Formats: sequence, structure tokens, C-alpha cells
Amino acid sequence: MIRRRPRTAAAVLLGLLLTLIAASPALAAGYRYWSFWDGAGGTWAYATQGPSTARPADGTVYGFRFSVSKDAAAEAARPRAAADFEAVCAGTPAADGRKRVAVVLDFGVPEDAPGGEHPPQDAPRTACAQVAPEATAAEALASVAKPLRYNGAALLCGISGYPRTGCGEPIADQEPGAAAPSASASGSASAPAGSGGPSAGLVAGIAAVVAVAAAGVWQSRRRRGR
Repeated sequence: MIRRRPRTAAAVLLGLLLTLIAASPALAAGYRYWSFWDGAGGTWAYATQGPSTARPADGTVYGFRFSVSKDAAAEAARPRAAADFEAVCAGTPAADGRKRVAVVLDFGVPEDAPGGEHPPQDAPRTACAQVAPEATAAEALASVAKPLRYNGAALLCGISGYPRTGCGEPIADQEPGAAAPSASASGSASAPAGSGGPSAGLVAGIAAVVAVAAAGVWQSRRRRGR
């Protein structure tokens, strides 16, 4: 009887792991959303805070990209224009009591558009926002790209009226654009709450099951040694 306990524990562990994985959301799902990028140093980096909390200094460049992407910095689609402040704001002279923020808007490709919609333009749009010193990135965006659309959770859903509907909805792998997002943008101001990888709850559940099973095996071996 005692010799069978390790096998029984292993069988229980396998069963619980399969249950947890089956109950988890599809790990490969993408999301259709506007991601937010920081262009410091001339290179796009997935923003670590949202536009409503980020307070850029004069000379900052921010990018926004609409696409179907994973909610992960390494897998999200980056803006297709350079993170170049001078190229965007060279024609906007500095002014006392104001700061300049370069804004790059990439509306994405037709394959990533919601049903019945099309990106308002193919190439990325740039604008130089000149705003008050205390203005946030969201306020800088609003000054050059109205109308903006947010949902009840303050998630940025639309820029310059695009898209008209939807907000960070999950996209099944078989839908166009979900399986192969374009060049790598979402930790972002507009990124959905989901993730392209296993959820924290799933990982914690697996860890707990492993710990319980390991304890059972150890106890069984201890008893056999007596």
C-alpha cells in the first residue's frame, strides 16, 4: 500500500494540472488595442505607465500604435515611425511657460482594423503638442488628436475617432492579425488587463499543487524509511 502512494500523488498532480490548464484562458490570444510607447533616446520602449499619469518633460516623444498584439512588451507592435523629437517638433519654437511633446500616431494596418472599419490613414501621423508644464501625456495627446475615447476603466479606446467601437477586446488566434502581429507595442497606457502568457492565478495554482504533491511524496518516503 505504501509503495503506491508516490504514484497516486503523481496521478493526482497530473489531474489537477490538467484541470488548471483547461480552466485558464487561451494563452496565445491577442488583443486589439492602442499601445503606448516612450521614445526616450530615439528608441521605442513599451511605456511603464499610462498617458493619464505620465508627465513628460519638454523634448519628450511618445508613440501610440493600434494593432492586434500580445499584451507584452516583447510581442506588441511598435509605431512604424522613428522616435525623433526634432523631426516632429523642429517647426514649433519653444515658448515660455509651455513644453513641447512630440506625438507619433500609428493607426496600424487594415488587417488589424475592427470589422467594418479601416485605418484613417496608412502612414503614421506626427504632431508637436505644445502644452502647459504640468500637462500629462494624455493631455498632450488630446491637444493634437481629438476626439479621444475612453471606457469606464479609463482605458484609452480610440484616438482621432478610430476605432469607433471596441476597447482592448481579446482576439482568437484564427482571426486575421492575431497570429502574426506586425513589428513589435501594449504595459501600456492602453494595454488590456489580459496577458499573452499564463495568468498569475494559474502559475500560483500550479505551484501550490506541486508543493502539496511533493509533501505527500516526502511523507510517504519518510514512512517507508522507518
